[in-house]
Amino acid sequence: MIRALAAGLALLAAAPAAAQEARAPIVAWTYTVQAGDTFSAIARRWGVDMAALGEANGIPSPYVIRIGQVLKRPELPGAPKPAVKPAAPVPAAPVETPKAVPRPAPTPRPAPPPRAPLAPRESDAPKIGWPTEGAVVSHFRDKVSGIPSNGIDLIAHPGQKVRAAAAGTVLYAGKEPERFGQLILIDHGGGFVTAYAYLGTMTVKEGQSVIKGERIALVGQSGEAKRPTVHFELRRNNVPRDPELYLPPRL
Repeated sequence: MIRALAAGLALLAAAPAAAQEARAPIVAWTYTVQAGDTFSAIARRWGVDMAALGEANGIPSPYVIRIGQVLKRPELPGAPKPAVKPAAPVPAAPVETPKAVPRPAPTPRPAPPPRAPLAPRESDAPKIGWPTEGAVVSHFRDKVSGIPSNGIDLIAHPGQKVRAAAAGTVLYAGKEPERFGQLILIDHGGGFVTAYAYLGTMTVKEGQSVIKGERIALVGQSGEAKRPTVHFELRRNNVPRDPELYLPPRL
């Protein structure tokens, strides 16, 4: 009984090999692995040894293959190679020469808004002089801290003299807490008053009479001034005038 069972198992094991031997030789250059194939049988059907077939397909020993895997036949010495149809040349895409793109014309800067027409200089106005040396850095109606200026600003050096623009009487000499810091007002008669702000040390007092060119203060930095500056205004009946219309030209 045991001998009969062993003989039966031997026959079952030999059956696939017998079936492989019965398959026809492979004449194609590639072969797809099917159920029941073995690597050795495929090599025999191609007429090549297992080492050559394994090297051609990158399969090392023990040459494990799977169903559906595509194998290629190794080249035999002296065997004609399959004709390879040359690929049709792909036409090169035409190279477009980049066109010169015209640069957009620069946007013209908007012209500054015209200043409002100024009232003519009154004939009875006092002949005023410059309150200090220094360049004008802000003109009448220019915005300072977002507010149109009622006068002009002159940049100056700390300790530089500030002089009365014309003869008159000091109406006010003190601190204005909102914007102007140390402030002096001088009455020149006829409704004309000059104002001097952002000052340092003041050297006159209220009610004091001054002459044109007399020192009334020293340049400093007070109020909203960011640097040593003199703010100068001219008013008539409390209406601001452009001081540069009344000041003499500078050489």
